[in-house]
Amino acid sequence: MVRRTSTERRIAETLVDQMMKSSRRKNRKGPNRFSFIPLILVVIMCAWSQCNPLPEDKDASSPNPVAYESERGENVPYIIDDLTERVLIERVVDGDTLIVQSTAGQQRVRLIGANTPETVKSNWPVEPFGPEASEYTKKRVAESGNIATLVADGDPTDRYGRRLAFVYLADDAVSLNEELVRAGLARANLQYKFSKEMKARLQECEDAAKAESLGVHSLEQ
Repeated sequence: MVRRTSTERRIAETLVDQMMKSSRRKNRKGPNRFSFIPLILVVIMCAWSQCNPLPEDKDASSPNPVAYESERGENVPYIIDDLTERVLIERVVDGDTLIVQSTAGQQRVRLIGANTPETVKSNWPVEPFGPEASEYTKKRVAESGNIATLVADGDPTDRYGRRLAFVYLADDAVSLNEELVRAGLARANLQYKFSKEMKARLQECEDAAKAESLGVHSLEQ
């Protein structure tokens, strides 16, 4: 049931009060069998208004109506703070690129600082360890229930307009970006502007993968 606004109630009360006063003035001059007709009309109008309420204005601060319940029972997407957002991963494009549902709608997300071998680039051959990187990302996304936290750091987008972020699957403390580099399934890509701390962590992951000749680094032998 839609509640009437205080303004509507005041208008109706004012009209009734005015009609009653007018009716009393006319009755002093003498009885008039038509004196109550205006009052009856007001009552009818009020009743019609109750049955046919005007649509209420939507609050501009109301939450985003588009929400998805994940396999974990979590309603996403939602913003945590200015740099952090919880999202639903719809699809894995390749090892370092995801399609997500964010509060801004569907977005293509590029894992910042991690560059996996190509698998879907037009007019470009599939590169060694590219399929393995894609499978790794798909597996990890499935294990997370397709839920991730995106953390912005430095440049918001790349030259292709893709959103840049560190991607933390489910409740992981280590980003997928770091995982891929540590497994030798991605090379550290430090050309973008992001924090020295994260660049150092990615470099540490790459140094460890190189020392063990993992993935792409095995090709350097």
